[in-house]
Amino acid sequence: MMAGMAGASAHVSVNPDKTTANSYALLTFGVPHGCDTSGTTKLTINLPEELTDATPTVNPNWTVEKVTQTLPGPKRLADGTSITKRTSQIVYTAKAPLDPHLRDALVLSVKLPDTAGKTVYFPTLQNCEQGQTDWAEIPKDGQDTHSLKAPAPSVAVTSADAAAGAGHMTASVSTEQAASVTDDGSQARSWAGLLAGAAGLVLGGAAFFRSRTTKGSVSK
Repeated sequence: MMAGMAGASAHVSVNPDKTTANSYALLTFGVPHGCDTSGTTKLTINLPEELTDATPTVNPNWTVEKVTQTLPGPKRLADGTSITKRTSQIVYTAKAPLDPHLRDALVLSVKLPDTAGKTVYFPTLQNCEQGQTDWAEIPKDGQDTHSLKAPAPSVAVTSADAAAGAGHMTASVSTEQAASVTDDGSQARSWAGLLAGAAGLVLGGAAFFRSRTTKGSVSK
């Protein structure tokens, strides 16, 4: 079991900051090791056909290149425009081989496809000083991803309704907290007003008493 866990943690993986369909997400590709004992020199990330572009984040340890592909025919986008080319690959090249005992993270900004419930795959080729690993295996229907030797990094796209539900729940909690703070503030202000009023009555009474005492002394 421990060997399986170690193998799974050694895969080139991708972690999205969000998975909502038709939304922008930051995808972080983790490079956890080299090819056996050889340092990583290049990582080629293949974008799924559902994506037309990706914006790579600059990493000071790597140079980066966008590779374009000419489409068989014009592709119409959701906004009504058409394209004849798409970004098919993002290639990160290490300025110095990444030590096989160290890890790094490469980040892409993408707009997830409007395909809720579908998993999209990013086959990734890892080149090293000696050898390479092609993280491109895609599970068949019913197959466990953990049974694959070199699984492709993947993202499961979720529905907008599920994300909206989570957002409403967060907003509800925030509203209740705000109401609680407002109630506490109003109660504090009410008590402060009562205390100030009581203090005013005491001071006014004392001043009136001193005035009467002074007048009585003068009359005598």
